[in-house]
This record gives sequence, structure tokens and C-alpha cells, in this order.
Amino acid sequence: QVQLEESGGGLVQAGGSLRLSCVASGRTFSRYAMAWFRQAPGKEREFVAAISWSGGSTYYADSVKGRFTISRDNAKNTVYLQMNNLRPEDTAVYYCAAGRLPIATIAHYNYWGQGTQVTGSS
Repeated sequence: QVQLEESGGGLVQAGGSLRLSCVASGRTFSRYAMAWFRQAPGKEREFVAAISWSGGSTYYADSVKGRFTISRDNAKNTVYLQMNNLRPEDTAVYYCAAGRLPIATIAHYNYWGQGTQVTGSS
């Protein structure tokens, strides 16, 4: 069992930066691939980024490539999402998730956090 808790969301002007954190409980964090998804009002949840259990492989949605960076610190049971050059269209609730593989398929992930709101203002 893994419990996830996100933090770091907030309101930021277009072009600004935020860093999200997701802390996992349990001793098996390093066995899981981790991912970030987001859900904007009235839209379906979508993939943002994923990272392998070792941190050696990362994957990004085209919409955030070059602006967002996913990373992890297994010693701290934490995964991060550094978001730079934020745009109004990045406004959403951001969720972290844990699964066996770092893929973009929502149904693959067994564990989810409660989400943290990110709002980009124009």
C-alpha cells in the first residue's frame, strides 16, 4: 500500500514557475514508477510526465516538453514536478500517481494522491 500527498500548488503569473512535490508513505517507494497527471475543469484527466523507479528514464506530454521536469529522490520518498514558463492553459488540479511502469495510461496506476491546484494567470 502506498499513500501519496501532493503539495506546492498555487497561483502564478504566466511565465512563472512552481515546483510540486509528492511524498509517498511506505518503504516500497523506490519500486514504483511515478507520474504526474492533471485535470482541468470540464476536461478529462491527462498525462503530464512519468519517471522510472530509478529516475533514469523520463517521459513527457508534448504540451509540457521543454518546460516541465520530473525528478525523484528515493531517499526522501518524494517525486517532484518543476514547472517553468507556466501558461494559463496549465491551470488544473495536478495529481501524482504510482504504478509499475512509467507510462501515460491512467488505468495503469494503482495509487493516487488527492491533488494540488495550480492556477496560471494571464
